[in-house]
Amino acid sequence: MSSKKHATLRYTSLRASIFLACLLVTSLLGHFGVIPVVGATGAVFLVLLAALVSAPISYVVLSKQRDEMSAQVIDKVSGIKERTARRIAEQNTGEDEADEAARAAAGQQ
Repeated sequence: MSSKKHATLRYTSLRASIFLACLLVTSLLGHFGVIPVVGATGAVFLVLLAALVSAPISYVVLSKQRDEMSAQVIDKVSGIKERTARRIAEQNTGEDEADEAARAAAGQQ
């Protein structure tokens, strides 16, 4: 359970790290003239290129972490669904008891 406890944080930080590494590489390539960079448009191009390159790398490299994160989210959502269903059942039981008591009181009059 502890390996899944921070799975979302771990996946997100690793994904951001991969993006930043790709951004560093594209920036270096732009700095040394391998990729032509002109002004602010060139900087935006480098960021978009880094995002484009980091996405498939993250998809392949972080599959285990993504599965752990998915399991963590499913567990959390399941817990919320169970608590909500239990609360609704308790409220319905209370309403049913109040309705039966009102009918019994109306039948005695």
